[in-house]
Amino acid sequence: MDKNILGKVQINGKIKCLTGLHIGASKENMEIGAIDSPVVRDPVTRQPYIPGSSLKGKMRSLLERALSVELGIAGTTKRRNIGTRNNEIWIHVCDSAEDALQCPICRIFGSTGHNGGKNFPARLAVRDAYLTGDSVEKLSDIDTGLQYTEWKFENAIDRVTSAANPRQLERVPRGAEFDFELIYNVEDLHTVEEDLKNLALAIDLITLDSLGGHGSRGYGKVDIVIECIKGIPVESLKSDTIIAVEIKSLKELSSLITTFRGKSSGA
Repeated sequence: MDKNILGKVQINGKIKCLTGLHIGASKENMEIGAIDSPVVRDPVTRQPYIPGSSLKGKMRSLLERALSVELGIAGTTKRRNIGTRNNEIWIHVCDSAEDALQCPICRIFGSTGHNGGKNFPARLAVRDAYLTGDSVEKLSDIDTGLQYTEWKFENAIDRVTSAANPRQLERVPRGAEFDFELIYNVEDLHTVEEDLKNLALAIDLITLDSLGGHGSRGYGKVDIVIECIKGIPVESLKSDTIIAVEIKSLKELSSLITTFRGKSSGA
């Protein structure tokens, strides 16, 4: 299946932590007395960040659940374990590229072919989100004994023996902000509006849910602010001058989609 690119939609904004955020890192090379559950950090700057995979996975999961009844996929066999035998992670995945093209979930987030079916590459790319300059400066001044983060002490109580199991988790403090970027490939004009509206829905769902781990205990409440949405036709990228249309809200989609009119033979 050939996939044309008519252009790109670039979405930029900020993720603001309203409560402490924990996106866990590997616990390899843990020292005695160290944090039980550290956050993921940039290996060069040692600053915490939000992996694009975490943000994309949360968007997909929430959107799948929101649309499952409408799509008729609730409890269906179109689910696949992408985890392990001991740690199962079930997601909706179409088995062929043809099915994925008709599916609002797989069309955005991609699917891997099954039983001879072809892969359908994702239209959406989600970049890693890094701390803003202001947040780096503010977090450099906090006195927690950790670099840019805070300790969170918790006690798990055994319901049978009442024995306490104290643990220490690392969190990005409330008030920290991250720059984020999403890139959406415009491949046809018939589905772009639906796809972008579903992206907006996924973003809204995260703000009403949580990001990262331990959301049921108050972690990961975030506000996601879209600052700029830019439509860039591929034809302008071939020229010396890039012509782009900028909007501030996904509610202004009609003017953005007009940018790509005439660039598709199927439009």
